[in-house]
Amino acid sequence: MPQIGPYKLANPVALAPMAGVTDLPFRRLCAEMGAGLVVSEMISSNPQLRDSRKTAWRSVHDAEVEPRSVQIAGSNPEELAEAARYNVSKGAQIIDINMGCPAKKVCRKAAGSALLADEKLVQDILQAVVAAVDVPVTLKIRTGASPDQRNGVTIARIAEEAGIAALAVHGRTRADKFNGKAEYDTIARIVEATRFPVFANGDIDSCRKAEEVMKATGAAGVMIGRAAQGRPWLCGQIAAHLAGQPFTEPGKQEQREILRRHLLALHAFYGEFMGVRIARKHVGWYLQGSLHCSAERARFNSLQSATDQLQQIESFFSPKTTEELAA
Repeated sequence: MPQIGPYKLANPVALAPMAGVTDLPFRRLCAEMGAGLVVSEMISSNPQLRDSRKTAWRSVHDAEVEPRSVQIAGSNPEELAEAARYNVSKGAQIIDINMGCPAKKVCRKAAGSALLADEKLVQDILQAVVAAVDVPVTLKIRTGASPDQRNGVTIARIAEEAGIAALAVHGRTRADKFNGKAEYDTIARIVEATRFPVFANGDIDSCRKAEEVMKATGAAGVMIGRAAQGRPWLCGQIAAHLAGQPFTEPGKQEQREILRRHLLALHAFYGEFMGVRIARKHVGWYLQGSLHCSAERARFNSLQSATDQLQQIESFFSPKTTEELAA
């Protein structure tokens, strides 16, 4: 199993950090259902944002889910080092650095995957953060800034020399965003060129795809991102498959109970007003496979109370509704 510093993971399947998705309720649920590692939403290194409501929510950890990995983002080495120290003081056991996010609002601040175009700055950031804390530091990148600047192997070597404990690589460049298909050849070259654990990421949405990517890249593990939205059991399902163990896809009533637990956790964590609003996108992901997804989402999104949301979930998964949708 992959080892990150002193932490030997239970399995080689990690949940990717996703802003607006991998909050504490979702991380806890995915960990309970078998993810070997879960990583927090991206937290800005800007100290002026430290007391904001969003950062406060993203900084809450679950003592039961270990190791606690917290992702930080920014472009200033000193700020990132201080952010690492601050989050370790708050309970982080692993610090993850974001150099993979392709979002415009992140890249226009020369952070996220925009950093990949400046190898010297990458080196300065990694050295500063590793020197700042006594916990393992990991890194998430893309394969490069653009298809004609695919410098993932060079970045990976810089990372290893700087003391990074593990690397996750999304098989697209910054310029690709989420368009086209992920490519894994660069990840395979990174694995060959380095000795630390490498997690392959990008378009892994099934047990079969995870197994294919592991074989194609030689990676120590896989990292599951968007495919886990609405499927918190997916990481555990893939882990079981890779270990040769059976894993039954949750049935409709089991999915209802998982979703109900998720909603209760969101309402408790954020409070009813924000919890109700944040629940809407998660429910939309759970309902993606439904024949009447658009109508169901519209109905759910019109609800204004936690009680109404929970009642609607019962309605969605009632035997009568299931029969109607299957007809």
